[in-house]
Amino acid sequence: MKKIKFSELKNYYNQEICLQGFVEKVRDLQYVQFLILRDKSGSVQVTLEKDGSLSNLNEIVSNLKLESTVKVVGKVLENEKVKLGGLEVIPSSIDVTSEPKEELPINYKDLNGTNLDTRMDYRFLDLRNEKNALIFKVQSAFVEGMREFLYKEDFSEIHTPKLIGAASESGSDVFEVKYFKSKAYLAQSPQFYKQMAMAAGMERIFEVGPVFRAENSNPNRHATEFSGFDVEFSYIESYEDVMELEEDLLIAGLSRVKELYGEEIKKHYNKEVIVPTKPFPRIKLQDLYKELESRYKYEIPTEDVGDMNAETEKLAARYAMEEYGHEFIFVTDFAKTKRAFYHMRKDDIPQGYDLIWRGTEITTGAQREHRVDILEKQMIEKGVEPKSLDFYLDFFKYGCPPHGGFAIGIARVMMQMFNIDNIREATFIYRGPTRLKP
Repeated sequence: MKKIKFSELKNYYNQEICLQGFVEKVRDLQYVQFLILRDKSGSVQVTLEKDGSLSNLNEIVSNLKLESTVKVVGKVLENEKVKLGGLEVIPSSIDVTSEPKEELPINYKDLNGTNLDTRMDYRFLDLRNEKNALIFKVQSAFVEGMREFLYKEDFSEIHTPKLIGAASESGSDVFEVKYFKSKAYLAQSPQFYKQMAMAAGMERIFEVGPVFRAENSNPNRHATEFSGFDVEFSYIESYEDVMELEEDLLIAGLSRVKELYGEEIKKHYNKEVIVPTKPFPRIKLQDLYKELESRYKYEIPTEDVGDMNAETEKLAARYAMEEYGHEFIFVTDFAKTKRAFYHMRKDDIPQGYDLIWRGTEITTGAQREHRVDILEKQMIEKGVEPKSLDFYLDFFKYGCPPHGGFAIGIARVMMQMFNIDNIREATFIYRGPTRLKP
């Protein structure tokens, strides 16, 4: 008998169905037993009279341990007195499929005071918490909404290798691994292969996959492995086309989240899912510096000139809300020293942007340089030996259309959506300099 989701039980009144889930609560009274079961969709009450007709089931329930998993076959009945959806299940059989062998090391129902590292050690218990599990339901809906939009826009999903023969950004911040008798690296991004797809004439592609950064630091918004949503497409006129596509993409993703989980997010996190309107505000970096100095008396530190830091991002979001009433803002015209060699330049200015949402950069995007001679020149300027990336340069030697793209950090988006301070909570299983378990 097929397992029925608890949230769908109203469709099965007076029918015999099969439930499977965790035992959340047991009430063993004089004349009746109540069993509360939980699955990913919700909770349900199983009611069992102590009239002697099913004494074997009464005994099972009396000995049940919380957090056991059970399989219950029974009939769904309407009962307005039951708070859990106005229905109950009357069982005909109960099978215990697993039970805990010792006391749970953390109380997932009340995690106040539980150290975050301890929660990460027992992530499989931490995510039994309804509030924490919601993050990943929402993440799935967000990615689904964006995927659906891109499919409708004639994009193809690709899957690029994560073991590569050369660093995809620069020689630093990469994980080197032994690859038989040679060296390989974990991909910092699918950038090279996205551009290869453009040279292949695929025109419009995206990928959702892991990204690796060997940054030996522990800031709250960085991880050594995270999931990126990468997009690349051809025949663009400028990076304005890239920004416009990302606007539509984020509207699609956030619309899906609001539709499916807007009320739950508001209930558990007191955050409203706001679907943005087009166009998102845009501002050049130097103009942003001037606005932040005049409005908030903030001056960019010398070492960060030409780029943004965390404080600049926070104030940029504040400016966007005050000036435009908008949660998003595109920042353009970064210094060439702060951008990758494959960003196209115009008048020596990289043709790209960062997208700030609620005070954090969630995207870097750009028009790419597709002319091989200029690419070689920009590589040398950046200290990258062209011969070390000869396979990459080959992509552009035989014709390649103008193209651009961007990458969205999915965990960063979840942090902002739920107002979470630490990326570890917005990542299913976090990887950092000191964490390789579970």
